[in-house]
Amino acid sequence: MIIDRVFPNPHERLSLDETIASGHSKAYIRHVGLLTCIAITAHNFPEGLATFFAMLEDPGVGISLALAITVHNIPEGVSIAIPVYFATKNKPLAIGACLLSGLAEPIGAAIGYGILRPFLSEPVFGAVFGLIAGVMVFLSLDELIPAAKHYAKGHETVYGLVLGMALMAISLVIFRF
Repeated sequence: MIIDRVFPNPHERLSLDETIASGHSKAYIRHVGLLTCIAITAHNFPEGLATFFAMLEDPGVGISLALAITVHNIPEGVSIAIPVYFATKNKPLAIGACLLSGLAEPIGAAIGYGILRPFLSEPVFGAVFGLIAGVMVFLSLDELIPAAKHYAKGHETVYGLVLGMALMAISLVIFRF
């Protein structure tokens, strides 16, 4: 919520055609892209830390977790790159935003380990992951889902949301996490 207050949000909702035709509404797309980049970057810090500690505890689990995170980083990168590129038409900026977000994982592992090493416990991990999950849920409910729903022609947003939930549930059962 603090990020949402710091970066002003023009909540105008134009059609995608109107958005393309109007330079003014690109501010909204830029805002969504910026919030997405910040939230995913913040979300990547504890992912890097979790992968690092999983690798220390059990290399098999660490490798599995690293592969799972690698796969889910693809749509994360797309969700950053598309709004940044659409708003700026700057490919290096879109790629740079994705790179910055991706580098948050190894940086998060190093910084998190350095800071949390004396305090590492399940409650600390739970608090960190809960905070970052809250950031992602807020961003999704306040910005991403409404914007996707507005620009969709039908029920694609809800279909994607339900499919994503189903895939997560299936993967939890298959991998028994």
